[in-house]
Amino acid sequence: MPREITAFSNPLIKRVRNLRDKKHRREEGLFLAEGLRILTEAREAGRLPEYLFFARDMANHPLVRTLVAATEAAGGEAIETNADILSKLSGKDNPGAVVGVYPEFAVGLDALDRSKAPIWLVAERLRDPGNLGTILRTADAIGAGGLILIDDCVDPFSVEAVRASMGALFTVPVAHAGWADFLAWLREGPGQLVGLSLDTEFDYQAPRYQAPTFLLTGNEAQGMPDFMAAECDLLVKIPMLGKADSLNAAVATAVMAYEVLNQRRHG
Repeated sequence: MPREITAFSNPLIKRVRNLRDKKHRREEGLFLAEGLRILTEAREAGRLPEYLFFARDMANHPLVRTLVAATEAAGGEAIETNADILSKLSGKDNPGAVVGVYPEFAVGLDALDRSKAPIWLVAERLRDPGNLGTILRTADAIGAGGLILIDDCVDPFSVEAVRASMGALFTVPVAHAGWADFLAWLREGPGQLVGLSLDTEFDYQAPRYQAPTFLLTGNEAQGMPDFMAAECDLLVKIPMLGKADSLNAAVATAVMAYEVLNQRRHG
């Protein structure tokens, strides 16, 4: 049976609240996710929280009851609380009905099976958690094999990135690697590395992409470095017909990803 916590001074509340800080996430190996939709997506993907906090007035909601039962059956703890505590945990004035504490589950390159999917997304030095979350949603939508983060990227387990992913963090494998390790792994097997670049005149709809296609998106402000561009099998450009010189990184990734997907769909 769930226990009840309503005191801000409770040690568990303090511990969980600290998970909003990257240092504490790294030390604990845990992260926060909030919202009924996201936690339900996680459950359906086979991920259950170690701690599940839920609002007292939502205790009889069928999805909350299902989450509570599944969490307890898996050995986790369900905790009934109030909106003030949920707000403290999530950092939002209007928190969702549930907050979950999950173990981190990023994988290494050696855990990825490139034959699993024809499209993979790769992002280097991504800085914005909203962009990361959106790219994860794109990866889920197109059935990508996973997202590979290169070098110093934003933490995919930050509260902001998890929220922006709308549950895709739980459905899309996420790996992190340095550029040299990624390139060595990529060249060990089949895979076409396609870079999104402003320094090419090759239109993104011109080539026929080879499977598996690895779509590389560079840093939001600087794009990809020249040494990375030089290693790409192909550099392509999305046309810009207005005054803006580039698209948002997540938008550009989505445009490219759907071009590759549509080639697969229509032969």
